[in-house]
Amino acid sequence: MANDAARLLIGGTGSGCGKTTVTSAVLRALARRGEKLHAFKCGPDYIDPMFHTAAIGVPSRNLDLFFVKGKTARAMLADCIPAGGVGVVEGAMGFYDGVSGDTDEASAAHLARETETPAVLVARPRGQSLSLAAELSGFRTFGENTLAGVVLNDVTRAMYPYYKKIAEKAGLRVFGHLPPVAEAAIPDRHLGLVTAGEIEDLQRKLDLLADAAESCIDLDGLVALAHRAPPLMDKLETPPPVTAGAVRIAVARDEAFCFYYEDNFDLLRAMGAKLVFFSPLRDRALPAGADGLYLGGGYPELHADALQKNKSMRESVRRAVAGGLPTVAECGGFLYLHQTLCGREMAGALCGAADMTARLQPFGYVTLHAARDNLLCPAGGQIRAHEFHYAASSLAGDGFTARKPNGRAWPSAVSSPTLYAGFPHLYFRSNPLFAENFIRRCAGMEAKR
Repeated sequence: MANDAARLLIGGTGSGCGKTTVTSAVLRALARRGEKLHAFKCGPDYIDPMFHTAAIGVPSRNLDLFFVKGKTARAMLADCIPAGGVGVVEGAMGFYDGVSGDTDEASAAHLARETETPAVLVARPRGQSLSLAAELSGFRTFGENTLAGVVLNDVTRAMYPYYKKIAEKAGLRVFGHLPPVAEAAIPDRHLGLVTAGEIEDLQRKLDLLADAAESCIDLDGLVALAHRAPPLMDKLETPPPVTAGAVRIAVARDEAFCFYYEDNFDLLRAMGAKLVFFSPLRDRALPAGADGLYLGGGYPELHADALQKNKSMRESVRRAVAGGLPTVAECGGFLYLHQTLCGREMAGALCGAADMTARLQPFGYVTLHAARDNLLCPAGGQIRAHEFHYAASSLAGDGFTARKPNGRAWPSAVSSPTLYAGFPHLYFRSNPLFAENFIRRCAGMEAKR
C-alpha cells in the first residue's frame, strides 16, 4: 500500500552554509505548530541528527545511498514518516557532493532524486551580490535535481529584500530567510558541531531559532511543497528474529559514547536484541546478565580523565572482553579498549596505545573485506562503513581490509570469533548478516558462514 509520506529535503551550497541551523529551526517551528514530524540526515553524520532529535523529540535517522539502495531509502522514509505528517531530510556537505569528486553518488541531490523528494537549497551570501544569482543558477542547472527553492541564511531583515530579488533571478522560489540569532549560535570542534547533549540551554536556543523561522521563513510554503512529493510504494524489509528469546546487549551511551545509527538499534531489536544502555563514565560495572557489548563512537578523548578514574568499569570491560563476551567496538569504543588513550589508562582489553593527532586520519566511506572468519562474518565477508577520526593507534589491526571507492586500501580492525574493534563505524543494514551473527554469538549460537 502506498504511503503519502509528505517530505522535503533541505540541502546546501556547501559545508558551513547553515543547513543544520535552518533544518533545526524549521523542525522546531513546525513541531510547535503541531505538525507530526520525522527527521532524517543524508549521509553518515552522527551529530546533526542529535539536533533534529532535540528539536522534535523523535529520534532522527540516517539515509545514505552508499550504505543502502534507493529502494531501501524510500522504504525507510515510508516506514518512519507518520501518517498525515511530514518528513524533513537534511542534506550533507554541498548539494551535489557525493562519495568522490567526480560523481554525486550518495549526495543530497542523489537521495532527493531516488526518493522523489522536493529539495530546498540553503545559501549564505558572503561578499556577494549578483554572483549569488549565478551560484544558485549553477546549482539549479548543473545536473538532474528536484530543487524547488532556496532559503537565505544569516541574512538580516534589512538586507533580505535585496538578496531575495537577486536570488529570484536564478529561477528558484525564495522561501524566506533566517536572520542571525547570536544567542542561538552552536560552537564546533574537530569532528564538527558540539553534540546536542553538551549544550545546557539547547531547548531555549531551538526556540529562539523557531521564533526566527516563524517570522521569516514561509513555513506554510515548505509544508505545501513537502505534500507535492509523490506517494512511496516500497516496504521496509527487516530480517526475522534470530532467537526465540531476547538477548541482552549492553550499549555504552553517555557523553563519551554517543555516535550510533538509530537504524542499527532498530535492526538489532527486530532481530531479537534487548538493548541495555549504560555509562562508562558513571556506572561501576557492565549491566548484569549482558550477553553482548556494543561500544559506539564518540569523544572518549575529551573524557579520558573521567574514564581513567572509573577503574571498576574499565576492569569490568576488560574482563568481559577477555572472557569472550561478544563485543563490537567502533572508533571511540575501539579507543576505549586500548591500554591508553592520550596517556590515560583505558580498559586494557587491547595491547595498544592511542593518541590524538592534528589532522584527519584516513577517512570517508570504506568497504570492509574480512581477512578471516570473525565475530560478524566469514572470511571474504563485506560491509560498507565510514571513518572520521583524528586519533591514531599503535594497533590498527588486520582483521579486515578497508577499501575506499577510489581504490585506496589499508589493513583495518582487530577481529576474533568474539570481537570486532576498529575505527570504521558499521551500518548494519548494508549487510544484515553482520548484525545477525552478532546476535547469534550473543545467544551462544554458531555464526552463519
